[in-house]
Parts: sequence; structure tokens; C-alpha cells
Amino acid sequence: MNPLQKIGAFTAALAAAFGTAYGVGTAFGPLDQETTAAGHSESHSAEPARKPPAGDLLPAGLQVSQDGYSLDLETTAVPAGKRSTLRFVVRDADGDPVTRYRTAHGKQLHLILASRELTTYRHLHPVRAADGTWSIPVDLPAAGGYRVFADFVPAAETEGLTLGSDLTVTGPYRASEPPAPAATTTVDGYTVALKGTLTAGGESDLAFTVRRDGRPVTDLEPYLGAYGHLVALRSGDLAYLHVHPHEEAVGDATSGPEVSFAATAPSTGTYRLFLDFKVDGTVRTAAFTVRTGTQAAPAADSGTHEEETPHGH
Repeated sequence: MNPLQKIGAFTAALAAAFGTAYGVGTAFGPLDQETTAAGHSESHSAEPARKPPAGDLLPAGLQVSQDGYSLDLETTAVPAGKRSTLRFVVRDADGDPVTRYRTAHGKQLHLILASRELTTYRHLHPVRAADGTWSIPVDLPAAGGYRVFADFVPAAETEGLTLGSDLTVTGPYRASEPPAPAATTTVDGYTVALKGTLTAGGESDLAFTVRRDGRPVTDLEPYLGAYGHLVALRSGDLAYLHVHPHEEAVGDATSGPEVSFAATAPSTGTYRLFLDFKVDGTVRTAAFTVRTGTQAAPAADSGTHEEETPHGH
């Protein structure tokens, strides 16, 4: 067997091993609800990244540290299908926990969890203790690699940051892929249609129309300061896109059926869009797969996808 064949055989063996279970060899149990940040190692902190030159399309969420702030994920692994507590700290350039934040979109910090396959998604709002430790119960259904994004504005700053770190969900692992691109998707009887195309290297307009039983929904309720909240992630590295609603203030917008955003795609590729909208007091998430430069065709089955997206936040 020549060297290249040996390498190929070794790679195949690794793939087979990881297809059986994710996180084998990691000891874990239900996380103690009373755990505090005292004595926690700062080994996760990294050198603060330099600011990019003006005009660069730097995706957010790829760095654990930026502009003197670091995301210190105290909980690095949780078991699949079991309720656990996720804890983390945002640290400043001196390594001290950040305890003062500005309110943005109705919250001091937005926490996004997404599986590497982009089939599981959570938008959460953790609670911060006096010592700066954030915590939130999580129950993630599938084993595998996940990305944790903390979106916040420190009180000492005027611009927001999105920092990212990796989370392992342990258990039997089955690889999956996001649904194919489609212009419509259905969640809890609500059909959401997407109009618009992501353009690589520039800003694009994306509009979502919400209907139920074929009729436009005109009673969307305010959620996080608007009638819709959109998160966009790039497939592969899970870069977090810059997305802005066209109507920032609820008072200046209509209550449906359409909500629109401006999104900046830094490169060609495949992206997942997660639209949160609220009706009758319940927040639902409509998920789309899109490719840059391509307008998705309507799906024959109304785009219904069986994926893990939350019905309430």
C-alpha cells in the first residue's frame, strides 16, 4: 500500500469513528445550577483582533476575541436531548468580566446557537448574574458541533460586537444537510415567502411575506423592536452576516404581511436565513436556504421543512 492509500484508509477510519458518536471520551453530567465563575481559567481568551480596514466586509462571529473583548464559554459541552445550563462570560481587554451593557433590540445580549449543519437553531436571551456570568437553560436535540454567538454592545462602546465560540453536543451522531433552496417555507401553519437575492460582496434587499391559510397576516406583533428579526449564517464556517431591518422602529412600520431587511453577503456561497416573527404572543422561526446570485424557485410542497427551530423565545 503506497503512502497516499495509507492516508486515505486512515481518513476513512476516522470518518467511521465519528459517525458513531460525537464527543466520545468527554465526561459529562447534568450541569450544576449553582456553578459560579469563581476560579474559572481564562485560557479561552485570545489576543484581541485588530480592526479591519474601513470598507472591508468582515463577517461577524468568526472570532472569539475582537476589539479588546473576548467570549469565554465556560460550558464547552452538553449532552444531546437533555436540559442543561449554558454559561459564559464576556471579558474586557484586562480579562475582567463585563457587567455593563447597552440595550439593543430590546435586550442587553442576544445569544444564537446553531448546529454546523444549520438544521438546529436557537435565539435565546440569557440572564446575567452580578459577577458578569450569563446563563441560560438549553435542550439541543442532535449531537454534533455547534456555534455559539453572543451579540451585544458594551456600555463603554457605541458599536455592537458578535463573538463566536464552539460548543460540542455529545451523543450518537448522524450527519445531516440543510434543505435545498426554496422561496417558501411553512411553520405551524404559517407560510412565509422570500423575495430577493443575496449578492456577494454587497448589500441586498430581502422581503418576507407571512400568510396563513392563503391570507396575508396583518397582525404581526412587535418582537425585539420590530415586526421581524433576521439572522443569516454562511454555510461552512458559520459566518454571522450583518443584517438590518428596513424599519427600525415599530411605530414607523406596518404590522404585516411583509417585513424587509438589508443583508450583506461577504462572499459567494450558501447561506441559511432564520426569520423570527411573532403572532398571538408566540415567536416562530421560518428558515430558508439561499445561494448568492440565485432566486430560489417555489417548492412544490410549500417548502415545509422538518428541522429544529424554536416556537418561542
